[in-house]
Amino acid sequence: MKHSLKKIFQNLNTYMLFVVLFSFLFVMLTLEKQLSFDKLDNLNYQKKIINSLAHLKKDDIELALIQLNGKSAQLQNQINKLRDIYRYSLTEQYLIRNSQQYLKNLDILSQLTHRFNQSANNYYSDVKKDKKQELEDFKRLKKAFFAINNHINTMILNNIEYDKARFNLFKNLLIFAFIISLLTTLWYRKRLHNILKDIQYLATIDKQTQPYQIFTQEADAIFLRMKRKNIQKTQNPAFIDQVTGINNHKGLLNSYSNKKGFKDSNFTAVTVLEIDNFSKSHRPYTQDITQAILKKIAFTISLYEQPTDVIARTDYNQFTIILSRASKEQTFKDMDIIRESIAELKFNLPNGENITVTGGFIIKPNNTNIEEALKQAKDILLKGKTIGNNKILQNRDIAEMHT
Repeated sequence: MKHSLKKIFQNLNTYMLFVVLFSFLFVMLTLEKQLSFDKLDNLNYQKKIINSLAHLKKDDIELALIQLNGKSAQLQNQINKLRDIYRYSLTEQYLIRNSQQYLKNLDILSQLTHRFNQSANNYYSDVKKDKKQELEDFKRLKKAFFAINNHINTMILNNIEYDKARFNLFKNLLIFAFIISLLTTLWYRKRLHNILKDIQYLATIDKQTQPYQIFTQEADAIFLRMKRKNIQKTQNPAFIDQVTGINNHKGLLNSYSNKKGFKDSNFTAVTVLEIDNFSKSHRPYTQDITQAILKKIAFTISLYEQPTDVIARTDYNQFTIILSRASKEQTFKDMDIIRESIAELKFNLPNGENITVTGGFIIKPNNTNIEEALKQAKDILLKGKTIGNNKILQNRDIAEMHT
């Protein structure tokens, strides 16, 4: 079974989007790992603040109270930061699903912090208390200190467990992505290699001595088309122009006769193109350059040829093109594109000028035979030469010229 080149590249495009999506996912997971580090830094920083609050010097009570109030506010700010950080931890919220436990721990931490701040404030605020009361306040401060430290240690251990769960998820996802990307890459590597072989086979001149099974539908269609053309040329040498390799006048009539039954609903346009300032009586270039120009123009025209079209070199400096399209506008547009493409060709000419063509264009009526249509197109070309070169002329152009 032949494979569709279009489908292969559509699937390749999907695969590339898949790779980009997974790359983005891995980047987000990596950034979430940074959030975990931020939480650990935050909790350790809170422990540092708590430890400093538990060991303030009472020599200068006013300074101690200022430090107490400032660092107490810092503790609450750090807890709020932990809440903000968690909002961006999507894997914890939606995959590990630890929201209830984590937010509960934050509420407990907030309560313990408030209790510790109160105990520290009671211990440092009143300097006129007796020894017994001071000892009781110190015991409460010490108890609050150990309680909040133990809870923070518990949160650190929980964070390690969350990291472990995230790592297992990341590991499984990475293994899955690696296996999928490896298999898909090998699969596409084989297909792209086969596509390359198809292209190399089509570019090979001597295909008879190299048996080969074509892989893609498009390459097979091109090969059959090339083969059909070669058979036609081999079987009908009298129909081929020897210089350009395309149809001559006889070949034009024969090809049109074989193809005129295709797509009866289409419009048929007949155009006679003539190379400007280039005729039997006026030969500005050597024979080699002249033949090179004719071959290049014929090749350029053939690039736009569709299965229902016919192209031919019908005179020394003239080419005839029969196009079959769904609308009159499309036939003229395609013909003008061919003219522009020829005008854009680069030739190494002595005078440095470009080669241009002028054409006579007509939509062939159904009741007119091809010979009559060719005659009308040539008549338009002959009458329209006075308008200017490098144009595709129609009947209306001739009519405007005489008004």
